[in-house]
Amino acid sequence: MDKFFEIIFTTDFAFSIFRVTTPILFAALGALISNRAGIVNIGLEGIMLTSALTGVLISAYTGSALAGLLGAMLGGMLISAILALFTLELKTDIILGGIAINAFASGGTVFLLYVLTGEKGTSSTLASKMLPDLHIPLIERVPYLGPIVSGQHVLTYLSILAALGVYFLLNRTPLGLRIRAVGENPKAAQSVGIRVKQIQYIALVLSGLFASLGGAFMSMGYLSLFTRDMTAGRGWIALAAESMGRGTAVGTTLTSFLFGFAQALANALQLLKIPSELISTVPYITTVLGLVIYSYRQARKLRKGR
Repeated sequence: MDKFFEIIFTTDFAFSIFRVTTPILFAALGALISNRAGIVNIGLEGIMLTSALTGVLISAYTGSALAGLLGAMLGGMLISAILALFTLELKTDIILGGIAINAFASGGTVFLLYVLTGEKGTSSTLASKMLPDLHIPLIERVPYLGPIVSGQHVLTYLSILAALGVYFLLNRTPLGLRIRAVGENPKAAQSVGIRVKQIQYIALVLSGLFASLGGAFMSMGYLSLFTRDMTAGRGWIALAAESMGRGTAVGTTLTSFLFGFAQALANALQLLKIPSELISTVPYITTVLGLVIYSYRQARKLRKGR
């Protein structure tokens, strides 16, 4: 037990929480935007996975990490636009459409990687680029705080700014008002001149943009290569984080860090002699417990309302 607390109460552990939260937070913000527009984007996992591969391929062939990031973002937006086309125009069920994207991405990324490189499941032969870490000159000298805050990946800082940006978008801009109006009552929104389908298109594309940043972080920050199914359920965890966050930017950010803490804890427990099979269940147990607590609170609120 003493060794456990020695691992937890360290700046390295706190540093790792921010690191592992980054892809979850990006995807959760994407889920938040689409959900507020009345559409559940189940395809977050597939979007992240596709963007992770796209970033690696483009950065390797262009020699530019920035080009890889932009390519990953465009790829995520394209997948979301396709999902929007099928669900909003062709009336495909949104849940089935999202599951199809996840299944296609799982196998399609491996197939595409094999066609382009001859590798099966990993891009180790590609000279892909990584986005940099940032060191903050003044803060990095502050005891305890400096080693935690400074030296994080550039996308980690961007994820925090994205959370602030989404809060401002949803609560302080006309577009955010329209997104919330469409999600709460699309017929009422349409009656006052809001183009419901257009707003849902925008929300889904923005959702794909944020999810793509999470995918890019996985292959250009968390790791320096692409591996098969490397998102490892983070898209689903992001959906749980958004649900527990009660549809708010602040709540979604806090619950994303909760799941990030659980993932960091699972990584730290590997230093102890605990079976790896048990350790790997920690993030998912946290997800289930979080959803149970959230569902209980929602049911209690409904009973009080009645």
